Amino acid sequence: MANPMPEQLIHEVIRRGCVIPAAPLALTPERRFNPVRQTALMRYYCEAGAGGVAVAVHTTQFEIRDPEIGLFEPVMETCADAIDDCAERLGRPVVKIAGVVGKTAQACREAETAVRHGYHAGLLSLSAFSDGTVDEMIDHAEAVAEIIPVFGFYLQPAVGGRVLPLDFWRRFVRIPNVIAVKIAPFNRYQTLDVVRAVAEESREDDVTLYTGNDDNIIADLLTPWAVSAGGKRTTLRIRGGLLGQWCVGTRRAVEILERIHRAWEEGNSIPRELFETHVELTDVNAALFDAANGFAGVIPGVHEILRREGLLESIVTLNPNERLSLGQMDEIDRVHRAYPHLFDDEFIAENRDRWINS
Repeated sequence: MANPMPEQLIHEVIRRGCVIPAAPLALTPERRFNPVRQTALMRYYCEAGAGGVAVAVHTTQFEIRDPEIGLFEPVMETCADAIDDCAERLGRPVVKIAGVVGKTAQACREAETAVRHGYHAGLLSLSAFSDGTVDEMIDHAEAVAEIIPVFGFYLQPAVGGRVLPLDFWRRFVRIPNVIAVKIAPFNRYQTLDVVRAVAEESREDDVTLYTGNDDNIIADLLTPWAVSAGGKRTTLRIRGGLLGQWCVGTRRAVEILERIHRAWEEGNSIPRELFETHVELTDVNAALFDAANGFAGVIPGVHEILRREGLLESIVTLNPNERLSLGQMDEIDRVHRAYPHLFDDEFIAENRDRWINS
């Protein structure tokens, strides 16, 4: 492992707002882990300008944790080593975020594994608490936060999340080692609950907001989230994105986010083309994530783009029953042709062999 970046630099990257792709899992056509292609993916994300990478999350496939598969730590280690090597070579910090799931005992073990491999934060899933009380979930979050800085996660119910009340978020953002929240309920009302909680608890200087709403990425980032709290009006920003969508077209995503940062910093009116790109990116996401079929083909969908670009060998997943939905390939063909400016085909073609073979 390369020398770790100073903690202050890591927090500055998170605080400014960056592109954090949710890493896919590289498998051979026989469904075996391919560390060479996994390393190539990490090199792609780092050289595309991503400020961080999230590993062992939904896109990495939760099955890596199954004892008979036994890939959780090998994948964590392979990705961490590749990211650290890239960060050292590029001379800039790249944030490593580890997915942390399960009840408290499992989540704490996963957080300890993440710390051992130099991860900077844990993306805390609460999907194991589908019937849990607010008190139980807060106790759980506090236990994990004792081990690793926590990136909160509001996951949409369609893929295993639950509706979380405003009271939960107010208590959650008060936890000292909570550094950010990924807001991904795919719901504007619930998105606003998280923003309100941060404002009402006066935590806007400590907890950075990230979008995980793949259906509303650019609008989330452009919106001045103005709320009234404590007798004053507070305007917050969602500063970056931790997204499965951004595991493809990562370099384009970095360019888009930099344009958004400039618009905010210069205080100018928002360029119309950013709103047009917002619609295009949502259309792309609908195809890749298989929105028409309740997101059943989301992982094979993003795999298909990476396969076309030569980074993945196939679109198989650890679950043999997980595949593209009927008609999804036609939709992927359509958006790939319609929006070439949102994909990294040329950038990957220029660098792919080096990423795979060096």
